[in-house]
Amino acid sequence: MMKTFFFILALFLFQGAIAQNSDSCACCSENHSAFDFWIGEWTVTNANGSPAGENSIVKEERGCVLRENWTSAKQAYTGTSINFYNQISQQWEQTWVDNSGAFLKLRGNREGDKMIMSSAEFLRDGKMLKNKVTWFKNEDGTVRQLWELLEGDKVVSVLFDGLYRRK
Repeated sequence: MMKTFFFILALFLFQGAIAQNSDSCACCSENHSAFDFWIGEWTVTNANGSPAGENSIVKEERGCVLRENWTSAKQAYTGTSINFYNQISQQWEQTWVDNSGAFLKLRGNREGDKMIMSSAEFLRDGKMLKNKVTWFKNEDGTVRQLWELLEGDKVVSVLFDGLYRRK
């Protein structure tokens, strides 16, 4: 039993050493790059042109994670998200947490020039709702982020509609 344990441990350590020394990239697939259009340092405005805030999106963990750091133009509101392509579910996932303690979990994929992610349904005021966030890759290099609250396929409200411009 001990020999088996040590053999498995040695194999695990050997594979770890090979992985650390190899030039292979675990997250270099086309799917892992599908959200790269959002990477950058951004000034964000609301749909009416008023300042919304600033956002920094960086690729981390050897290209496996997009980290978002948001600072609102008003009220010292900040938040962060971790975004990654889940190879098991074959979907992008986002987990958002802000300084008010609110959080949001989204899943989805890129469709053409859009990344579309939605939350699981939840019950509010007797209605089954879900969040849908769409990032539009625009031809001029800007990115539009549209956050909608849906009941079924019907838009109940727009929670955010922002335009990202590179700093």
